[in-house]
Amino acid sequence: MGLSVLLGGARSGKSELAARLASASGRPVVVIVTGEARDEEMTERIRRHRAARPSSWETVEAPRALPEAVRELDGDAFAVLDCLTLWVSNLIEAGVSDEEIVDHAREIATTLAKRDAPSVVVTNEVGLGIVPMHELARRYRDTLGRVNAAFVSEAERAYLVVAGRALPLEDVTLT
Repeated sequence: MGLSVLLGGARSGKSELAARLASASGRPVVVIVTGEARDEEMTERIRRHRAARPSSWETVEAPRALPEAVRELDGDAFAVLDCLTLWVSNLIEAGVSDEEIVDHAREIATTLAKRDAPSVVVTNEVGLGIVPMHELARRYRDTLGRVNAAFVSEAERAYLVVAGRALPLEDVTLT
């Protein structure tokens, strides 16, 4: 299966699809999560996600140290990385430059693509709406877009997930 990327809007079914793919693999599963429980709403979201995962699945928390977490993956495990959206936000908040974030993304995507076991990456597509009014929001949108593109360029498969359904994203071949 190689590296697959699931892009879509909030609550589009990306995480659920990633979990179904992991369950169907018959492999041990490692879920790398990037969210942090900073308020009650996020605490509840994290609780729901944990409760939905089988207890046999390993969870690795990597809100910022994603390259290290990916390098340390069990070679036979099906990896679910959920999600790039929060990881980019965490790095921007920590003062990491856009170029460094994109460089880390390329490194992670390459590492996942070279694994023998399958990997699925979950991320939001935030660039389909209006241009954000504030500079930080534009920076976030643009950086996440570049990160998503870096992952999709290394992926064997990429899907746009809408309302629980996945649409394959295909590369345009120029002839």
